[in-house]
Amino acid sequence: MSRPARAIINLSNLRHNLKIAQSLSPQSKTIAVVKANGYGHGIKEIALALDSGADALAVACIEEALVLRTAGVKSPIIILEGYFDESEIKVAVTYDFCLVLSTLDSVETLLKMKFKNKLTVWLKVESGMHRFGLSADDFNKAYAKLIKSELINKEIVVVTHFACADELDNSMTTEQILEFKTLTANLNLEHSLANSAGLLAWPASHAHWNRPGYMLYGVSPFKQKHINTKNLLPVMTLKSAVTSIKNVKCGDSVGYGSIWAANRDSIIATIAIGYGDGYPRNARNGTPVLVNGERVSLVGRVSMGVITLDITDFKNIVVGDEVTLWGDGLSISEVAEYANTVGYELLAGMPARVPRIYQDS
Repeated sequence: MSRPARAIINLSNLRHNLKIAQSLSPQSKTIAVVKANGYGHGIKEIALALDSGADALAVACIEEALVLRTAGVKSPIIILEGYFDESEIKVAVTYDFCLVLSTLDSVETLLKMKFKNKLTVWLKVESGMHRFGLSADDFNKAYAKLIKSELINKEIVVVTHFACADELDNSMTTEQILEFKTLTANLNLEHSLANSAGLLAWPASHAHWNRPGYMLYGVSPFKQKHINTKNLLPVMTLKSAVTSIKNVKCGDSVGYGSIWAANRDSIIATIAIGYGDGYPRNARNGTPVLVNGERVSLVGRVSMGVITLDITDFKNIVVGDEVTLWGDGLSISEVAEYANTVGYELLAGMPARVPRIYQDS
């Protein structure tokens, strides 16, 4: 028998979530973001499942883009972080990747090169996040240089990214939208502003191209409930099983560091899952886990390969029973909150040793 830890990936739910994203802005084109190994779900399988439904796919870097082309993905592929080395520019031309450029230097370096086929580029502008992005002055210079070049496709899209769109009461998103529209007011170009949070909750950010990522995997980017997230379905369900059950006496401690001790005679179940499988080491006592669909509490420190649960009040649990760590029936956002992190980190950090089992129904 193999180790029971596994991630069930529901591709039908993935496509369902894509349709929700598209329905929120039906006049827009949709870029499905599959960076970071498809948010931990498996980049090839996720991309192929979305290939015919999305208008384009987005990744972080050339290595991810090459994985998709090699796997047979036909959709346009947008590389959100552009290029890091000049050699990547010719690769982008060869495989028809779109590079997002965010500095004047990157534009000028690219235009000094020679290549046969035309390259598609988008320009990222600074609207308030202050990571990547061209200032208004540099944007005008970059655009003027690109539009004159015979190397570049003229369908340039202007892009920006939001800092606080997941905070529904934060005015910064409105300010960024205004900054962006002011910058691009006199240009007849297509725009892309909305990430998942923008698409879900900031209609003014909807543009020619929207870029949902997190929501495609069935997770809300908001701490509070929002009407547009209620029908999202989780794509990953992380599962394992009970591998042992033992009795401990009142006062006995469990696990590394003895951070939890029984305040009564207790029954402890050990589960084959740990931080080596992507389960957060910082998950605190009381973090919910589902055993046979019932909420049971984590006790003791998460170790590399196992966690322990207090099942004293659940007399029907036996070795071999199925355990759900997050996904169907238990939001990853709730688990992440108990671990003082976010679901993004838990998904993106899923290691290779956890088998992904793909279902499509």
